[in-house]
Amino acid sequence: MKRTVIAATGLYTPPFSISNEELVTAFNAYVANFNAQHAAEIAAGQVQALLPSTAEFVQKASGIKSRFVMNKSGIIDPELMRPVIPERSNDELSVLAEMAVAAARDAIAAWGKPVSEIGTVLCACSNMQRAYPAMAVEIQNALGIEGFGFDMNVACSSATFGIKVATDFIASNPDKAVLMVNPEICSAHLNFKDRDSHFIFGDVATAVILESSTRAGPGGWDILGTRLKTEFSSNIRNNFGFLNNAAPEGKGAPDKLFVQQGRRVFKDIVPMVSEMILAHGAELGLDQAKVKRLWLHQANVNMNDLIARRVLGREPTAEENVVVIDTYANTSSAGSIIAFHLFHDGFAEGEIGLICSFGAGYSAGTVFVRKR
Repeated sequence: MKRTVIAATGLYTPPFSISNEELVTAFNAYVANFNAQHAAEIAAGQVQALLPSTAEFVQKASGIKSRFVMNKSGIIDPELMRPVIPERSNDELSVLAEMAVAAARDAIAAWGKPVSEIGTVLCACSNMQRAYPAMAVEIQNALGIEGFGFDMNVACSSATFGIKVATDFIASNPDKAVLMVNPEICSAHLNFKDRDSHFIFGDVATAVILESSTRAGPGGWDILGTRLKTEFSSNIRNNFGFLNNAAPEGKGAPDKLFVQQGRRVFKDIVPMVSEMILAHGAELGLDQAKVKRLWLHQANVNMNDLIARRVLGREPTAEENVVVIDTYANTSSAGSIIAFHLFHDGFAEGEIGLICSFGAGYSAGTVFVRKR
């Protein structure tokens, strides 16, 4: 039976890391400055005083200990509280494309085949740095790949949706492989002045090469099935866009950055994703208790633990429920791919794992894979 195969993956990790302690020190300095500057309004009840945070609170709330970023100095500067990434000229490779190309080259080296065997490039991520030309086409050009490319955005589920699209492409054209990349500069859309969310995201890029089993060499992973789901919700939202540039509130308004209703998201997502995984596995005739490893979206360690318990029907081990959020933080579409890339060893032929993502939309994608 012809199947689509995950033949190789790649990873680009940014050069800078910020610990919880560093992030909280900057945040608390901002809070102290804000409260001092607005002392009279706070005393009069006109402005609400900001509360400081702690590294322990961040880790307990999310499981995050540190995050990688493309720029550190601006984020930990209490006067800026944002990454400083200089704009490049149109003749230079874009920052997002540069990250994606690095991850793609890592995957291509592991794959061991020439780029001439790739026919499609998908750039699937949450945070495109421009509307057009498509990031995928720039990445395709930088790698010297013939064929076509396009961008797609399903927020944190973009990678699993991209795997589904690649699987469909390969079914109709098995002679060419598909390169899917997930570059994320999540720090650029994060409100570092918000106590409840300033610690959530990090930056990274991942890449996945998929090809037909008729052309794949030994190793890799057969895709047994993919399933996608969306339900509209504004509980995770970012209103930034070119139509909002002229809005009276301006680009700096809080809702033009990442906002979420965290408790509502937790309450909605856990049952939705758990039921989706169980239903998809049952449809494929799989024994869920025998799924060897879960590579879940790295949004929140408490959320992932609960989903894993519901899926496996027991308390998961650290090897079964992979965690990378502690050092990478939430990297949106790339999170489950980082987990898969770093922790796919130890599988015997025929053993099964699950790549799963979920996020804004709401959106969710499941990909059951079997070691070849």
